[in-house]
Amino acid sequence: MEEWAALVPELMVSDLARSLDVYTRLFGFTLNYTRPGFAYLSLGRLQWMLEQVHDKAWMTGPLTPPYGRGINFQMQVPDVRAIYDRLLAEKYPIFVPLGTTVYLEGETEHRQREFLVQDPDGYLLRFTD
Repeated sequence: MEEWAALVPELMVSDLARSLDVYTRLFGFTLNYTRPGFAYLSLGRLQWMLEQVHDKAWMTGPLTPPYGRGINFQMQVPDVRAIYDRLLAEKYPIFVPLGTTVYLEGETEHRQREFLVQDPDGYLLRFTD
């Protein structure tokens, strides 16, 4: 990892070992470093933190599944199709299948291939190319 990203989400997770398995083996993240109850990951230009839920965590209220209601994380990845195919091969639940979506910026159309999944705690992740 050459430098810190300007924004790095830190997600509270119920089972760090399970989340690390999914994020590294299925989503393709690299584990940059870990310490008890915490992991720092990257994928392409993305950086991501996972923290095991504990009593002194910075939480504004009780966590109830699915975590992260009301938010989705859009992540531009090096090979969206490879991640999608890996998830299908593992029969991982897909929230929105891979497709091409058009977003408007004024009169300009932006097209991207994308799909959505929930991580083991229910955080909604949108992988794009």
